[in-house]
Amino acid sequence: MLVKGYDKMEKPDIKLIIGLGNPGDKHISTRSNVGFKILDIIANNNNIEIKIKKKKSLIGRGDFEGKEVVLLKPYTFAEICGEAALYMASFLRIHPSNIIVILDDISLPLGKLVVEYGDIKNAHPAIDNLCSTLKSNEFIRVRVGILGNKSEDMSYDDYTSEEFDSEEWIKLIEIINDTEVAIRSIVHGEIEEVVEKYGFLA
Repeated sequence: MLVKGYDKMEKPDIKLIIGLGNPGDKHISTRSNVGFKILDIIANNNNIEIKIKKKKSLIGRGDFEGKEVVLLKPYTFAEICGEAALYMASFLRIHPSNIIVILDDISLPLGKLVVEYGDIKNAHPAIDNLCSTLKSNEFIRVRVGILGNKSEDMSYDDYTSEEFDSEEWIKLIEIINDTEVAIRSIVHGEIEEVVEKYGFLA
């Protein structure tokens, strides 16, 4: 049962970190699954198992260097991820400002990391759905650039369903490490410093 008005409640000291991707083995190594991949790395590095099945999601809960976190993989497609996010946020009474969303962004070049909250600088189907469902844009967005050498005639769906090539993986490993560092800082309350370093104008 959802808690009415949860977004107006006191903010508990717990962060909900959502990694976006698409369910199914065929998507595991694709561009669209960067959010899942980064969430897996955070989980592995902090001995958190993402294995509880709830509301079309996989969930893990544990300690991220002294801070309590819940890791969430919505197993709907990314553009309808809001239902899973709202369920978990309302169940645990987590304010939108304590939600961190990791997502792929085709509008950013591969290797570019952007962190934002509040006003939306660049549209994304998943972000639009989350804003509508949570009735807030206060959640923190961690956008990971995935745009490499895309041919002009390739559709959005075809491109994001492609796997990274070997050279791109080298860049991706670096940006995954940077993303984990940024999220660690956010979890420990350093959001303004992170936005200053990784904002759209940085």
